[in-house]
Amino acid sequence: MKKIAIVNQRYGLEVNGGSEYYTRLIAEHLKEDYSIEVLTTTALRYDTWANDYPAGTSQINGVTVRRFPVQRKRNMLYFRIVGKVTRMLARLGVSLDRWWVRAQGPYTPDLIRYIREQKDAYDRFLFVTYLYYTTAMGLPEAAEKAVLIPTAHDEPYIHRPIYRGIFQKPSAILFLTEEEREFVQRKFHNAQIPNDVAGVGIDIPAGFLDPAFREEKVRVFREAYRITGDYLIYAGRVDYGKSCDEMFRLFEQYKSRHPKDAVCLVVIGKDMMGIPEHPDIHYLGFVPEEDKYAGIAGAKCLWLPSRFESLSIALLEGMALGIPGLVNGNCEVLKGHCKKSGAAFYYRNGEEFERCMRLLHGMDADAYGRMQTKAVRYVEQNYQWDAVRQKLRKLIG
Repeated sequence: MKKIAIVNQRYGLEVNGGSEYYTRLIAEHLKEDYSIEVLTTTALRYDTWANDYPAGTSQINGVTVRRFPVQRKRNMLYFRIVGKVTRMLARLGVSLDRWWVRAQGPYTPDLIRYIREQKDAYDRFLFVTYLYYTTAMGLPEAAEKAVLIPTAHDEPYIHRPIYRGIFQKPSAILFLTEEEREFVQRKFHNAQIPNDVAGVGIDIPAGFLDPAFREEKVRVFREAYRITGDYLIYAGRVDYGKSCDEMFRLFEQYKSRHPKDAVCLVVIGKDMMGIPEHPDIHYLGFVPEEDKYAGIAGAKCLWLPSRFESLSIALLEGMALGIPGLVNGNCEVLKGHCKKSGAAFYYRNGEEFERCMRLLHGMDADAYGRMQTKAVRYVEQNYQWDAVRQKLRKLIG
C-alpha cells in the first residue's frame, strides 16, 4: 500500500476553514486506498498560530496526524509592515518574499526539515492550498513527488513572485473547479503539468435526506435558537476576508429600504471581526454539526458573500439539501456554480443584490421548488466521492 503524506497548515475536528476541512475529507476518504499521514502544525487559529495542540503523533477518525510546533506566533502588525516593505522593494526588482511567507506563517521549520529528511519514506505528498509557509517552503523539498491542490483564486497574494516557482514545480496539480484551472494556467503558463479537476464529494448526514427527519430537525433548530419566518443563512468563518462586512452592510441597507420584509439573517461560525447589532441578524456562533445542517435545511437561501473562493463546500452542502444559493458574482467560481446549476442568484453590487432579494421574495412555490430540484441534481451529478477518489488515485499513481 502506498504511503501518502497530506500537508496542510492546520488540521483537526475543531478547525474552521475551507482548505482545512477539505484536507480532512480527502484524508478520511483515501485512507482505505493508501496509508495516509497528515503533516501539519500544532496551531488551531490562523490569526495567531498559537500552539494549541500538542506536538507529536495522534489519530483523528482513523487518520494518523503528525504535528510540528509553530516557532513564532503571528503578529498582524509585523505582518502588515513586512507586506508593505516587500511590495515596495518588489517594484525595484528586489524580491524578499521568503521573509513575507515566514511572517505570514505558520512558521514551522521542523515540518519542512521533516519533509526534506523523510521524503523517501513517502510515495507521494499532497500539498493543500498554495498560500502558506507549509506549502511555499515544503513543496520544493519534495517537488518530484508533489501533487499540488492549490485552492487558488485571483487574490493579491497569488501575484507575489515566490508563487511562480511553486506553481511550476509539482509533478501534478488537482484543481477544484474549471474556473480555478483556467485562472491558474492563464496566470502561470503551466498547462504542461499533468492536472485534473475533481472538486470534492459532498456528504450530508443520512437522516437529512429523509423529509420527515429533516422537517423535525428544522423545527427543533428554530425552537432552540428562536428563529421564526424566512431567513437567509451564512455558515462559515465570520471575517473581513470572507466579505462578511459587505454582507452585513448589504443586509442592513436592504432592511432599511424594505422594513416590511420580515426576512432575517442567521449567521453560523467563528466570529473574527464583530457582529453588528441588528434585530434581524441572529448570530449563533459555532454550533454542532447537526444544528448546522438543520439551520441550512430550514433557510430560504444560503448566502456566500466572499469574493475569493476556489470551490465553496458550504454552498454545495446547501444545494445538496435543496437550498438555493445567493453568491457574490465578482467571484468567478461562485458565479460558475450559479450558471451551471441554475440554482443560485448572483450579485455584483448593492443594486443587483436588491434585485436578487426581490426575485427571491417574489417567487411562487413552484418556481422555488424547481430551483431546489436543480440544486440537488447539480450536486448529485458533479460532486460525488467515487469520481473524486478515481481522479485523485490517477494523479497519485
